[in-house]
Amino acid sequence: MKTYIVGGAVRDEMLGLPVQDRDHVVVGATPEQMVKLGYRPVGRDFPVFLHPETHEEYALARTERKTAPGYHGFTFHAAPDVTLEQDLQRRDLTINAMARDEDGRLIDPHRGAEDLGEGVLRHVGPAFAEDPVRILRVARFAARFGFAVAPETQALMRQMVAAGEADALVPERVWQEMAKGLMERAPSVLFGVLRDCGALARVLPQLDALYDEGRDGEALQALDAAAAAGAVLDVRFAALGRALEPEAVEALCAKLKAPANCRDLALLAARHAHAIADAADLDAEELQALFDAADAWRRPERFRDLADAALAGVAGAAAARARLRAAHDAALAVDAGAVARTQKTADGIKAAVAQARLAAIRGAGR
Repeated sequence: MKTYIVGGAVRDEMLGLPVQDRDHVVVGATPEQMVKLGYRPVGRDFPVFLHPETHEEYALARTERKTAPGYHGFTFHAAPDVTLEQDLQRRDLTINAMARDEDGRLIDPHRGAEDLGEGVLRHVGPAFAEDPVRILRVARFAARFGFAVAPETQALMRQMVAAGEADALVPERVWQEMAKGLMERAPSVLFGVLRDCGALARVLPQLDALYDEGRDGEALQALDAAAAAGAVLDVRFAALGRALEPEAVEALCAKLKAPANCRDLALLAARHAHAIADAADLDAEELQALFDAADAWRRPERFRDLADAALAGVAGAAAARARLRAAHDAALAVDAGAVARTQKTADGIKAAVAQARLAAIRGAGR
């Protein structure tokens, strides 16, 4: 029985990046032996175990065979006679197909270290084409590392899209990979890679249309600006979505089954981004109408997220943000309860609170 550190942990260590998770491959062992050694089985599809002390994952070396379309259509074979090289052969990219043994020796049968040094994303072998999720992963790694996709890998991804493999991707998995990609340092790269191989039109047609309409530059610039500011996921998604019409945002979110917080903020950005960008020039009545429409009274934190999404990468953002913040803070300081007690009807309360907020916005000045 031999154990090896594999995949992302080896790659990130070689890049000088923090290693978040260490995955291990075990060669020459059976599930029964692992259990006797105190490892806890957790894998459903193939034998994976948690170390009794470190709780890191240890998977038995395995091979896989394609049995049906899509990324679920695989059968796995794990046995003591499966070698490390066979296990590495099934992996997606050469930079993810490296291992280190217990003495720290690098095992690199696919020249992943060379591709890592040259900044290239290259598939390990023809089995790459059996799993359409790998298209999304290549795009995500390109966004993370800024690496180029090898020409032969780009060609293979185009063939996969043409063969309909991308159509087998389920919304949850597309969103999962997209959400990870949005949180990378240069998230716009994700969509460029998907566009180049034709996958964007299949999995995210609303975003693909931005390229056809010549509006991709604005959307991607806003997304990268939000990323550079360290924005959270829903703000980044809304910064991207603000270039779309609200109906397109709704269709995109329905196709992706996006979380409600991401959907709602993106819809608000699509509807109100232009007004927010012009906030420095809005009068008090226009600002109040914006706050009303964006539900800024009940959800002040979300309105601030909306402003971040709407102003990402916008010229004059500082002035617009200052005007919004001053007006919003002043209006929020109005004691709506005290105002309500001066009125006898619901309509009277509503009108009085609105007037008090408007006066506060006027008092905040420009």
